[in-house]
Amino acid sequence: MKSDSRYDQVRRPIPSNKAVLVSLVTYNDESFLARCLEAVRSQTIPVRVKIFDNASQDGTRDIAQSFGVVFHESTENLGYSFGHNHNLLDEDFDTVLLLNADVVLQANYLEILLSALDEVEKAGMAGGKLYRMDSKGRQILRRTFPVLDSTGMFFTPSQRHFDRGSEEEDHGQYDLRQFVFGITGATLLCKKEMLEDLRLGDEYLDEDFFAYREDADLAWRAQMRGWKAIYEPGAEALHCRRVFPRGRRGLPGLINFHSLKNRYLMRMKNLDSAVRRRCFPYMWIRDAGILVYVLFFEWNSLPAYREVWRLRDKFQKKREHVQSTRSVSSDAIADWFSFTPRALEAPRRVSHAGKREKKKDREEN
Repeated sequence: MKSDSRYDQVRRPIPSNKAVLVSLVTYNDESFLARCLEAVRSQTIPVRVKIFDNASQDGTRDIAQSFGVVFHESTENLGYSFGHNHNLLDEDFDTVLLLNADVVLQANYLEILLSALDEVEKAGMAGGKLYRMDSKGRQILRRTFPVLDSTGMFFTPSQRHFDRGSEEEDHGQYDLRQFVFGITGATLLCKKEMLEDLRLGDEYLDEDFFAYREDADLAWRAQMRGWKAIYEPGAEALHCRRVFPRGRRGLPGLINFHSLKNRYLMRMKNLDSAVRRRCFPYMWIRDAGILVYVLFFEWNSLPAYREVWRLRDKFQKKREHVQSTRSVSSDAIADWFSFTPRALEAPRRVSHAGKREKKKDREEN
């Protein structure tokens, strides 16, 4: 990760009782957790950490306790969404960072993102420039250039979501602050105001998803409510990505099951007429291809279709709530679905003094 002098002087004092809440959900993460927590502890603003552990069988608990963080240990794996919801409910915070244990943050990561959230009206979530690292914590380079992991999330008309810039060399092509569809759940800074606005009962993240695609679902719901997602390149982090779209055959069956199930649950809740038109016929072609693949090569994912059917009535009620409370038109949401990653320029707030200087310059000219 490189230093950027534009952000060296950023300072945003925060009262200690409103420190940024950092929420982690762990599962056998002993090989990553110490590096992650050390980087969190080194942040230039006050933070407090809560960890929900999904019945790890390694040394995750010992590492967490050595850092003195709040640690809740479950006797069974209750899922990624449940873990974060448990950490957030009844907590007093203004902003929360949903963080994966396999991420290492730059020291001023949170400080820069908080400034970005403050500068943009209706900004609800933010994320920085993520670079790829290996399992030893070393940044991955290609031809001396750092390899990108994510610069925001985008959706294609085939109803697939990807990380923008993933596996590209960083040549400065993503060095502008931009609005994106969403932010990867590996390191996602959210305003509590947005989370409360999107809350379904006691759930910020949908617990029926268990794990995978819950960040895309949150982003979609946020877009429909008019919340903006900011990509801020000045905030940098390293991420050891362990699940890749192209590596499906090598993934555990449980991951493939939830990924397939959640593809349809997300659609049942959020898909509207304009997006459906925009995605036709690509979405249906993709669905057919997935079904054929599962029938011939991935039988252990077949129960995902049965689970979607079982949850149909529950998700119809969720859909009714989500669609009845939306404030953004269907056509505006449909514009985000493109095979080419879409992003919009995100303005920086101009101070009153700056406005006066600009007005003076115009008058003099």
